This record gives sequence, C-alpha cells and structure tokens, in this order.
Amino acid sequence: MAFAIPNKNARIGLMAALGALAMLGMGFAAVPLYRLFCQVTGFAGTTQRASLSDAALAERMAQSAGAPTMSVRFDANVAPDLPWEFRAERATDTVQIGVRDLAFFVARNDSDKPITGNATFNVEPDQAGRYFNKIQCFCFTEQTLQPGQEVRMPVLFYIDPAIKQDENARDLEQITLSYTFHKALDSAP
Repeated sequence: MAFAIPNKNARIGLMAALGALAMLGMGFAAVPLYRLFCQVTGFAGTTQRASLSDAALAERMAQSAGAPTMSVRFDANVAPDLPWEFRAERATDTVQIGVRDLAFFVARNDSDKPITGNATFNVEPDQAGRYFNKIQCFCFTEQTLQPGQEVRMPVLFYIDPAIKQDENARDLEQITLSYTFHKALDSAP
C-alpha cells in the first residue's frame, strides 16, 4: 500500500524536507567518514596505527631486504591557548626502513593549575602518511600535566618497507612527523 499525498505542493515539500534531512545526516557522517578515509589511505599525511605483530613482520621483511635508511624530522608545536612547553628531544633521527624506532618528546605545564591536552599529528610529505606506522604514541590519549610537571613521552614507530615500491614515495629522503598540543575541550580554563 503506497502512501499517497494528494497535493503536488505537499509532495514537493515532503521531498525537500527528506532531502534536507539526508543532507543533515551526511553532514554528521562527513567527519567520521573523512577520518576513516584518511586512516585507510594515509591521505593528508595521516599516519597508520600498527600493532607489535605488524611491526615484527615489517622488521623481518626489512632485515631480509637490507633495510635502507631514511631521515625522520620531529616537529613539536603548542596551540596559543595552552601554557605548555613542548619539544622533541632530538630534531632528527636516521632510521632503518621497516625497523622499529623510538623517539621522545618532552612537555611541561608552565601554568599554576592542572591542564589536560591532546596532540594532533600529521606526516609530511602527504604521500608518506600511509607508510608511517605508530605502534605506541602519547597522541593516542589525552595527557594531564600538573602545575610545573614535565614529562617525557615516547613514540614507537616504523616506516613500512612498501614505501620503496611506491613510485610517489620511494625517492623520499626525509619524513617530518609533526605534533601540535591543544587544550582538551573538557580541561579547566
């Protein structure tokens, strides 16, 4: 049994309302869908999240292939509303492709109250994002620092050996891993 609307204007109005609801739904779905797309493809420098077993497999592949090296530059930034100092312990590191490496960042709360922050990240150039795999990272969770507290935060990562088969990425000599700390939305002012 079909639902019949006798008035042509009412039908058009109903179709317009349904179209508006569909667009509203797509608006809410756009951010998670875009995030998923970036995570799967490495688009816009989005790094990949890997497990220890993924890293062990990549390491075995790299060792059997002679493991070329690549320079990784570490960039640390703080949003203007966050009274923290944030820096990489080393500005650059030369890593073997496919072999796990550990980098450390240091953050200090320069305010007189506890503040929670979270780090956003990306990799440059963009085409390297799909090959840069983080196993453990402070950026996966919010970080709360007490007044004057300084913490040393690790990032365990590897570069997938498949980067050498990608015609758009195989000639890269350096990848930049960049973090920006922001005040968490639920953090006290």
